[in-house]
Amino acid sequence: MHSRTSIDRLGDRLRQGGVTDADLRLLDEYRRSFGEVYESVVATIRSRLHLEPTGRPAKSTTSIVEKLKRESIRLVQMQDIAGCRVVIGDAVEQERVVTAVTEAFAARSIVDRRTEPSYGYRAVHVVVEMFGKSVEVQIRTSLQHSWAELSEKLSDTVDPNIKYGGGPLKERQFLDFASKLGATIERVELETARVKSAVASAPEEAPDELKRTLIELEQILSETRDLLKTEMQRFR
Repeated sequence: MHSRTSIDRLGDRLRQGGVTDADLRLLDEYRRSFGEVYESVVATIRSRLHLEPTGRPAKSTTSIVEKLKRESIRLVQMQDIAGCRVVIGDAVEQERVVTAVTEAFAARSIVDRRTEPSYGYRAVHVVVEMFGKSVEVQIRTSLQHSWAELSEKLSDTVDPNIKYGGGPLKERQFLDFASKLGATIERVELETARVKSAVASAPEEAPDELKRTLIELEQILSETRDLLKTEMQRFR
């Protein structure tokens, strides 16, 4: 077991470059130390939420070093060394799952990338703390996931800076447009669900015109979601 101070000193050396084989071995030991906690978090999500997360028990050494160089963060503060992902249908389901995940763990914090997107990336991250380790649970809608996959693809094939707000103007503008349109669609999903619930609670009192509007709105939402996904697929 290594102290937090020794891990932070390791992070400083990794950030500055010129690391030794001993540093790389220590980093590998540290990242692998998250495995048990990761498995516990995944098992809880499977058993209590009946969802099947995907992810990794340990971020690669290369990814850790790149993040240390890119951001002013201490190694012990890095919350996504271990992480899993849950992809669900829409914004309504996302709200339900976020609530269920936060209720499943005693120590956790929420990073809402819907209200504060990171270079267009949108999702909700629940950071679970257990036995002195952090595990990041990413909860994405299908639209948010499609956007993230496109961003990753363009980062790999066009320019790595695309993920961080850089890269060619054409790709950057499309990602920004797709992110904002996705956010608008999901806001409408939430409002539609709210009105639908109100209508369902008193169906005899709800005007027929409102009922027809809800049906039309749901159809428009479905078509717009499909159109946005198709355009993101074509852009690849």
